[in-house]
Amino acid sequence: MISKKRQILSFLLTGILLIILFLTAINTGSLKVTPQELVKGLFIEYNENVATIFDLRFPRIIIAMLGGSAMAISGVLLQAVMKNPLADPGIIGISSGASLFAVIITAFAPSLYFFTPIFSFLGGMLAFALVYSLSWKNGLSPLRIILVGVAVNAMFTGFMNAFNAGTGSTLSGVAGIVNANITMKTWDDVKVLFFYTIVGLFASLFVIKRCDLLSLEDKTARSLGINVTNSRLAISVIAVMLASISTAIIGPISFLGLIVPHIARLLVGSKHRVLIPYNIILGAFTLLFADTIGRTIAPPYEINASIIMSVIGGPFFIFLLRRSKAGYNG
Repeated sequence: MISKKRQILSFLLTGILLIILFLTAINTGSLKVTPQELVKGLFIEYNENVATIFDLRFPRIIIAMLGGSAMAISGVLLQAVMKNPLADPGIIGISSGASLFAVIITAFAPSLYFFTPIFSFLGGMLAFALVYSLSWKNGLSPLRIILVGVAVNAMFTGFMNAFNAGTGSTLSGVAGIVNANITMKTWDDVKVLFFYTIVGLFASLFVIKRCDLLSLEDKTARSLGINVTNSRLAISVIAVMLASISTAIIGPISFLGLIVPHIARLLVGSKHRVLIPYNIILGAFTLLFADTIGRTIAPPYEINASIIMSVIGGPFFIFLLRRSKAGYNG
């Protein structure tokens, strides 16, 4: 049982680290300003360096934070629904399904840009439905879900890469989604992601109690008056929506929805009334940290945050898989 003092301390320290990381990310690159110059340039008088940072770095930083929060909460919700600690929107194919639909809309109907997250959501739901239906065999095995999810993920990723190669990688928006590149994001991207992410995060707060009840045996949950099937469906829709929203703008980020919830449980416990709000902060920190590391590790070149997360997440996933109990077999 995690003490309340430890929970408060975790929130406080993570919040402070996020602020420090935000200020560090602002000054990561060839152009640097002092905190005084930043505040003065933002609120008092025009400063060319501050204006450049505001237009180029701020959108990228905010998108990383919003996308990280969305993916982390999606992972928490999927793990609650599936009772599977290895569930992640990237691993089980939701992100790649959402990416494929986002790529198609970006390539063929760019005028519908603001609605890209909606089409991505349809792609994410298609992938989720495929994984669930193909995994069903006298019930749902957590390991079978993972294996089918990996196959579905590979299939949708193959379609995306084929489409990108077929266009000669000339469509920058398509390439950005396929490669999960957030380098050239603008304030228009921020507006789209902010609107849909806030809706999704707000919706997740309404299913906190249901997430806790789903951790019980189905018979116990039903005896408490809970419609288990409807609860799983509602939570799944929110989880897929959050993953799809993030993927539509950023591209597929694997393992973030796996790593962040596990770290959060160690720090604040498993009660979702604490776990979900904390994951919003920790998810924002994690993706922004990965993006900032990618910008500083080999200047002037950059390594995508998705690559950083894969390098970290792969060994982490293997570690969790080896630790899984016998009940997660076949």
